[in-house]
Amino acid sequence: MLENISLAFQGVWSHKLRSFLTMLGIIIGIASIISIVSTIKGTNEQIKQNLIGSGTNAVKIQLYQGDSPFQVAYSTIPEGLNPIGEGTLAEIQALDEVEAASLYLQREYASSIFYKNSSFTGNLMGIDQNYFNVYGYYIQIGRGFTEADYSSYNKVAIMNASAAKTLFNGENPIGKTLEVYGEPFTVIGIAEQSSEFEPVINDISDYFTYMTAGGGIVFIPSVDWSIICRFDEPQNVVLKATGTDAMTDAGKKTADILNNTLQVSSSYNMSYRSQDLLEQAKNLQELSTSTNQQLIWIASISLLVGGIGVMNIMLVSVTERTREIGLKKAIGARKKRILGQFLTEAAVLTSLGGLLGVGGGIIMAEVVSGMSDVPVSIDVWATIIAVGFSMLIGVIFGFIPAVKAANLNPIDALRRE
Repeated sequence: MLENISLAFQGVWSHKLRSFLTMLGIIIGIASIISIVSTIKGTNEQIKQNLIGSGTNAVKIQLYQGDSPFQVAYSTIPEGLNPIGEGTLAEIQALDEVEAASLYLQREYASSIFYKNSSFTGNLMGIDQNYFNVYGYYIQIGRGFTEADYSSYNKVAIMNASAAKTLFNGENPIGKTLEVYGEPFTVIGIAEQSSEFEPVINDISDYFTYMTAGGGIVFIPSVDWSIICRFDEPQNVVLKATGTDAMTDAGKKTADILNNTLQVSSSYNMSYRSQDLLEQAKNLQELSTSTNQQLIWIASISLLVGGIGVMNIMLVSVTERTREIGLKKAIGARKKRILGQFLTEAAVLTSLGGLLGVGGGIIMAEVVSGMSDVPVSIDVWATIIAVGFSMLIGVIFGFIPAVKAANLNPIDALRRE
């Protein structure tokens, strides 16, 4: 085998231009496939990042009425819709897919928040002590909520930078007093997520997915919610899953637990549902992949053309080396030996083309990424399979010339000029 490989490299080197032109179809085909696969993988990662966001693995489970989230501000709370108990929260936190869980209350478009003559229309959140940990927030300025804030019902508030800019216009907000639904709240801190991201908004559905995370937010302790709203409200849940792939199961299992606690009449059509961003990402990834697979099939045509080129050049090689083959057979070389030599030569030729194609594909992918801002991610397995597939092409298309060489009659071969 080693001798056959050595002879194959000698043959390639002695006809460098002819060998390169023979490999060209293989090089172009493999390079096209590698660049397309790398672009698909990079695009899929971008889709997941755009939907899942900053990598906190956070999953929201909200109360729905029909097909829309239940809005307490515009609805009447039905009988039997009670706050989530500590036992239910403990059951959720005990799930294998859940690292941490938090209860929160929310008002979207909360317009009754003022500082002097400045008003704020954004999100008002009533959160427990786990919320910042689950969502990956950190205190940028000031301090966070303490145990004393919850036990003493302290009317304190934390906001993100967007809300601070709207209300205070560059003024230091720490220690200032906000009016929240007619109640005074002291600003104690500015919080931001530890990893920010810019989502891609393609339609109105994407807008509503991201608007609550991307706008101004004012946070207050959840125990103060009854002070501003005057009554108990049903909470929603946010989870920190143990990993990205666990997000779907964590959300579904938590929704099942919460729905088992609901004691609301079926006429209200209410249920808890998880915001399955991972499933949305997978659906978009499948659409992207199925579209690009057509390009892979088109690129594969060049591999077929390259294989035919290999077969053609190997037939030429058999014709050129007829006397050599006849001499080998005359001194005792068997068909198996001749067959192996030419198959090895064809496989070496296409393998070299595959390696050059992989290099060309990586360069092509980086060029495409730089010119069109499309992310790429080189798939190691795709490169290994590409080289193996190119070798297989050599064996398949080199088989007929190898058989022709192995079946030559040694007497006729030695007579041929």
